[in-house]
Amino acid sequence: MRAWLVLCCMAMLQFFIAVDVTVVNVALPTIGADFGVDGHALTWVVVGYTITGGGLLMLGGRLADVLGRRRILLFGAMLFGAASLLAGLAPSFAVLVAARLLQGAGEAIALPAAMAVIVLMFPEGPRRSRALSVWAAVASCGLVLGFVGSGIITELLGWRWIFLVSVPFILVVLAAVIFLVPSERPAEPTPLDLPGSLLLIAAPLLFTLGVVEAGEADSTLPWLPPVALVGAVAAGALFVGAERRSRKPLVPLRFFRNRPRVLANLATALLSAALSTSFLLFTYYLQDRLGAGPLQAGLTMLPLAVSLIGASVLVPRLLGRWGARACVLAGIGFTMLAMAAIALVSSLGATGPAMVPAMMLIAAGMGFGIVGLQYVAVTGVTEDDAGIASGVQRAADQLGGSTGITIYVGIGFAPALDGTDPFLASSLLAIAGLAAAGFVAWRISLPAAAMEDTRG
Repeated sequence: MRAWLVLCCMAMLQFFIAVDVTVVNVALPTIGADFGVDGHALTWVVVGYTITGGGLLMLGGRLADVLGRRRILLFGAMLFGAASLLAGLAPSFAVLVAARLLQGAGEAIALPAAMAVIVLMFPEGPRRSRALSVWAAVASCGLVLGFVGSGIITELLGWRWIFLVSVPFILVVLAAVIFLVPSERPAEPTPLDLPGSLLLIAAPLLFTLGVVEAGEADSTLPWLPPVALVGAVAAGALFVGAERRSRKPLVPLRFFRNRPRVLANLATALLSAALSTSFLLFTYYLQDRLGAGPLQAGLTMLPLAVSLIGASVLVPRLLGRWGARACVLAGIGFTMLAMAAIALVSSLGATGPAMVPAMMLIAAGMGFGIVGLQYVAVTGVTEDDAGIASGVQRAADQLGGSTGITIYVGIGFAPALDGTDPFLASSLLAIAGLAAAGFVAWRISLPAAAMEDTRG
């Protein structure tokens, strides 16, 4: 009973962390109107969360092992809850962006510790399998309900409540951790790759700053974009150097010797870039182009949510029949068709329901592509590298999505491109990225034994 109570509370934390990935999408136009910020700069509200979450994820897992899961879980959940409160009460757009960065950090610190607590409280076998199935299902429900719930909450209570609603539940999680999760001795002190973690965050943050500022037609700081972009390249190079020198690197160099795994993570980043972009394009089209309210936009995106649930049930079965690579290529193809449909609907100025086929294609692309790539990314792992492989795949998903929004939406909606249909420009950029993803996925080849495993 104690273990299942802990699972319920950890699932509650996972649910609200997953919700916060998608819940801002429908609320973005309302947030922009309140703060007088255009859609170009609003990308920070989305990518700030995913950049810090993806960049600190592997460090969060290492901290849980070194300092103790209970202690790190408490700190991560407290940080996430405090950042949610700050986001809901933010007096300015800059404070809101800072709060989103802190939310991402809280996610990265809390989630690895929460999952480790679940694994250790449930013995290996059917009980652990059921517990992890509940954990995964709650995450999927959080992502799905974030779309619809955002519209309802924003319309009825105001956008600030999409952040504030989680605060009392996080307090329940903290109480559960204090009273139900057993404490443990911290492990022997080991080196932490703090420089690598900071550089892994600095590179995408500087890149985002450079792209966003470069798109400003009347920027008062013309020197900032090139300086930020050069800084992003330098941070990336320093990250590689830091990983080579570190005694305990975030990503050991041996990881890159597994060719299918490297290709799967590269394809994941490229596919996630287009998927994350599509979510914003749906929101902008329904509210900015058609003038729909948050509630109407959220309900219009209900087919996307339902289709995602259907895909999550169907794809694991087809994975065994088709194989991982075929599922991945199908997912990339569905996503390319969806981006083409978005471009067509926006060019014709069609009504909101005309976007429903694109939403269903996006759900199919997400289901087939991401699930297939996740399978490849963890194929052949051992106890020594399972955590690394899972962490890198998760980071590739989050950082790829934030980079895609930065490039595709940032360039497509840049004031400097005034006169060009932003939906068409963003969609074409995403299609080009998906073509690259298809080329990478085509080159993935799994060992014969792994191919037999997917087919049962």
